[in-house]
Parts: sequence; structure tokens; C-alpha cells
Amino acid sequence: MQHDYRDGRPIYVQLSEQLRNQILVGALAEGEQLPSVRELAGRLAINPNTIGRAYRELEREGWLVSVPGKGVYVQKGKAASFAHRKQLLETLDHLIAELESTGMSREEIIAHLEGGKSHA
Repeated sequence: MQHDYRDGRPIYVQLSEQLRNQILVGALAEGEQLPSVRELAGRLAINPNTIGRAYRELEREGWLVSVPGKGVYVQKGKAASFAHRKQLLETLDHLIAELESTGMSREEIIAHLEGGKSHA
């Protein structure tokens, strides 16, 4: 993992994104233990609070689980299904934007999604 100080996003956001991507591509497996906050902070030469914030954000999103006294782990099952759902929703957002750019109204799109006829 690395961070880019020229990137306008906070370092914890960059780290969170990199960890999410590592989970998605299988570089971090379900149930795998992540380095401790202090260990990773030492490796990356950044403040431990930054690592802690990234871990908390990913735990809040369902990617990681913290086991008191044992460490932080990649969440089993939920992370993969959450990640897949997130990718599908991003694709849907893109498709909706494309449909709207062709003149289709949001109401027409919703009607189609609810089982109505297409207004193509």
C-alpha cells in the first residue's frame, strides 16, 4: 500500500480504497487478519490514527470486523456481497445517467424498473 500526498483526498480515504480493492481482487482473503494499526503505521510511516480511521471506516461499511484483543479481519461473506452490490449499483448509476442524457426522465426510468413499459 502507498499514499500520495499530492492526491487531494485524505490519506485514510486513499488507504480505505486500496484495502477495498485488495479485498475485491482477492489479495486480502475473507477471514484474513490485517496488520495491527501500529504495525501498518510503521510500515507506511504515517500516523496510527490515520490507519485506525481507515480501519473504522471499512468496518462501518462492512468490509472489516474488529475482534477485541485479537485484531482486525476481512469480514467473511458480507464484504464480498457488499462489494458486488456496490459495483452493480455504480453500474446502475452510470446507466441511469446515460438514459437521462438521451432525454429519458427519471420518472420513466423508475416506471421501467417497477415493471412498466419501456419508453424507448
